[in-house]
Formats: sequence, C-alpha cells, structure tokens
Amino acid sequence: MAHIALYRTWRSQTFREVVGQRHITQTLQNSLRENRLTHAYLFNGPRGTGKTSTAKILAKAVNCLNGPAEEPCNACSACERITDGAVMDVVEIDAASNRGVEEIRDIRDKVKYAPTEVRQKVYIIDEVHMLTTEAFNALLKTLEEPPAHVMFILATTEPHKIPATIISRCQRFDFRRVSMDDQVQRLTYICEQEQISVNEEALHYIARLSDGGMRDALSLLDQATSFATGEVQLSDILSITGGVASDQFKKLVLCIKEKNLGAALELIDTFMQEGKSADKCIENLINYFRDLLMVRMVPNSPVITERVFDMRELSEIANHFTPNEMMGMIETLNHYQSEMKYSVQPQTLLEISIMKMCGGHIGEGSAAVSTAADAGSRMPQGDLFAQMTQKLKQLEDQIAGLVKSGVSGAAAEAKPAPKMPVASAPSKKSGIKLDGYLKASEGPDTKAALLKWSQVLGLVKEKKITVHAWFVNGDLVSMLDDVVLVAFKNEMHRNTTEKPENKLIIEQVLTSAFSKPMRLLTIMRKEWDDAKNDATSSPPEVLELVAEEGSPGTAPKEEWISEAIQLFGEDLVTIKED
Repeated sequence: MAHIALYRTWRSQTFREVVGQRHITQTLQNSLRENRLTHAYLFNGPRGTGKTSTAKILAKAVNCLNGPAEEPCNACSACERITDGAVMDVVEIDAASNRGVEEIRDIRDKVKYAPTEVRQKVYIIDEVHMLTTEAFNALLKTLEEPPAHVMFILATTEPHKIPATIISRCQRFDFRRVSMDDQVQRLTYICEQEQISVNEEALHYIARLSDGGMRDALSLLDQATSFATGEVQLSDILSITGGVASDQFKKLVLCIKEKNLGAALELIDTFMQEGKSADKCIENLINYFRDLLMVRMVPNSPVITERVFDMRELSEIANHFTPNEMMGMIETLNHYQSEMKYSVQPQTLLEISIMKMCGGHIGEGSAAVSTAADAGSRMPQGDLFAQMTQKLKQLEDQIAGLVKSGVSGAAAEAKPAPKMPVASAPSKKSGIKLDGYLKASEGPDTKAALLKWSQVLGLVKEKKITVHAWFVNGDLVSMLDDVVLVAFKNEMHRNTTEKPENKLIIEQVLTSAFSKPMRLLTIMRKEWDDAKNDATSSPPEVLELVAEEGSPGTAPKEEWISEAIQLFGEDLVTIKED
C-alpha cells in the first residue's frame, strides 16, 4: 500500500465524514439549505483537521447538479470532476508557492468572467498567510467588490499573519484538533473496511502522536500497515516513529525517583543504541510526566482519561511523586528541550536533565557506577578544597620565609612542598603550573599527540559513548612527558570528564594510544588563554635570592639552591655565579 493511500481513499467526501468539526459543518449545511452563502470564508485551524477537505465539499455542494444541497451527491458529473480536480472553475492554489502579487492579479482578472462548467466559481487558497503584502492588497480589492458568481475559501494555520482588512471581509471558522476518541473511532472504522488487523493500544498511540490531526493519523496508520507483518502492534508504531514504550518510561521514572542515576543513564544509553532520538525522548518524557501530574491532580477528568490507555498503572506511578516534584521535573525537561534546538550534542543535554532530576546522587542499585563515583563524590567539593587551601598556605609561608631571611637556615629546614591534587579542583583556577605546558604546547610531543587525537576520541567513544559526549568538548592544548592537558570552555563538561570513573576510561585509552602510562589533566580554556597571553605580553617576574657564603645564619649554597629547585621547579630556577 503506497504512502498516504489511506488518506486519499478515506478523505472526507461529505460534511458527515468531517471528523470532529460538527460545529462548522452544521453551520455550512444550514447556510446551504437556506441559500445564505457568503462570498468569502476563512478556515483556520491546526494541520490535518479538515480545512481543505471541507472547502472541496463546500465547492461540490454549491455546484452539485442535484443541488445546491446540504450534502453533495458525489455521483453527478460535477461532483466527480471536482473531486478529481478536473473542473477549471474550481481552482485550488497553494499560497506557499504562489505567493506573489502577479498570481493574485491573475485571479483578479479572471474572476469577472462567468463560470463555464459549473454554477459558481470557487477559489480555494491554501496557506493564505504566506502571501506577500502586495498580494494581500491585490486580493483585498477583489474581496471588497466580488462578482456574485465567485466564492473564495481561504485556509490557514496561522491567522494572526493575515491582515485584519482581509479577515473582516470573510466569514471565519475555527477548526479544532480532533479528539482522541473521535480519531480512534474513525481509525477503527477504516481498519474494519480495509480489513486491517490492528491492536487497540496501537490505535490509541497513533491518535496520541497525531496531536489532533486526522490526516497525520491516517498517514501513520498507512505507514504502520506497510511495516507490520500481520497485526499492527504498538511495537511497530514505536519502531517507525522512534518512540519509547510506556513500560520503558516507567523504568526510567522509577530510577529517577530512587535517585538511581547509573541505571537511568544506562536506560538512556539503551534508547540511543536502539536508534531513538534524544529530542523525541525528552518530548515523550515531558508528556509522560504531564500525564502523571494530571492523574494525580484531576484523576477523573476526561482530558486525561482519553489520553491514557492504562489509567491504573499510571496512577500507581503518580503516587510516587508529589505534584511539586512533577512540576519541577517538567520545567527541567522543558528547559533542556529548548536548549536542544541549538546543541550539536542533544544526547548530552538529555543526560544532564536526568542528572538534574536525580538530584546528582547515585542510587544503591547502580553498583557499576557507584563504587567509582562515591570515591570522587565523598571528597571533591569541601574536603579537597580545604586541603588545597592548606597546602597553598604552606607553600606561601615557605616562600615568604625564604624571601625574608635571604634563604636562611629556616629554609633549609623546610620540607619539599607536597604535590597538589589539582585535576578536579572546584575553584575557578586549576592551580596547575602552566609554564612547562606553555613551552611544550608548540613542541613535537604535542604536535604528535594532535595527530593522534581523533584516534583517541574514537577509542573513547568505543569504550563508552556517554564519556565521549563530554570529553569531545575539550581541546588538547599541550602534552608534557606523561601528561595530556585538555582545555574546556564549559565547566560542566570539564567536571563530568574529571569524575573518577570517566577519567579512568580516558587515561586507559591514552595509555593504549601512546603506548606508555599516561595521565589526564584538565583546565578551563580561559585560564589557558590568559596564561598564554601573559607569557607573550610581559617577561616573567624574576625573584632574586642573594646569599653570601659564610654570612651568619646562612646555609651553604648547595643546600638553598637544592631547596629553591624543589620549591619552584628546575625550569624556573637560574643559578648565577658572582
């Protein structure tokens, strides 16, 4: 069966068949019966709700050889030829591709001539809001003084873009979204007539996906019929649309409730491996939480009962959350859905939204992640920062003592400053001594590493795609000995890369790629750029420590030179003989 064949076959041919728009069709039928038709109509409403179909039915009704009548007979030559689009006096124009003033002027020139084949000329202008300002002005002249034998039917999805002068000269009808019950009834009838076997839950899902558009529902049913072997099941609809089954969402939502971040991210990764799109997942998740909220707040409302197939199961899940929790989650998801429009990493934003909803905690059920993550989450924010501050103060005190005493005996007693754990510092400055990395950034090791970098990223992606999603946002800026320094523009990307379990995977890949044990250090891009600018714009500050051998209280030269090297590093110490 060809695509949209069902829509072509079952497109409404009478007012009775226009689904969900009885308030409009009844008004038009009354006008036909009483012969009180107007010269211009404006049909406004969402796509696929029957605007163009109703326009053609009206064109047949006024020109039917057995009428004008409340319903076209669809049997006379006029009705059949209008249905086939073969009557020159009934013209359908797509304003999206014929939007210029010349096309409208052509209509204005032809409307003065009487119809040649039927009783009345009918111009159906679809997507009329696409006309240019000049074209609207030309159309206005025709609508102001229309010939008696002409009828205009304007159809649009965006009436706010139509000038008020045009709207005021038309009789306006607002088409509504078709309710799910009406859609399911119509789809069931069509399936019976076409002998299509389809599961009831699948029909409900089709109606829900169509968002009130009957045309979209028929097209989706047609596609599912071509795809399925035997009875059309919900799984078939999910396969062709990239949707996620409600039982999978149930698992995800329960993981969020239990703060089980590891299991939640594994589910997201599974969705992506199955070919689901991140934007579709977040859209469906918003709808799922919306249904949960409605079930909790207004459980017996027809608004929710027609949307939900299994009310009992949804009620059980809704009881796990408070209304405030669900509203907060919808707001979080909506925020990241908006951000997805401008992101090249939509999966990353989906994962961040899940992390936010989980509160940043890792559930007990995620053994694979919790062991490694707990080691990093117990210490990072408070204890590590305090430890760094203490060590920095120790170093400052030692330097002050050296300067004050001219590298006196007190300096000889000072112990080498311990190495600071800078990789995951929560402060804005990393604390990494960058002088050596700045020199190495133009060196052969860094250039060789850059040539291998795409290979490194590929290996990380093979290891774990979620780690790659964060790590790919960093740039290799320097390689010094066994350390690779990567700069990030976004602090969240850097912090997630620095998580112990993620960093371990990356360092394993680096070790494999460079055939030697390697370590990863990260830095914010701004700090790296500032350091480069400082290095090029001003000469390094030189601290001269002068001590004469034999002076009272002064250590031998060899001792304080060794101490200076230990404190400042060999690259920063220059020894000058008097």
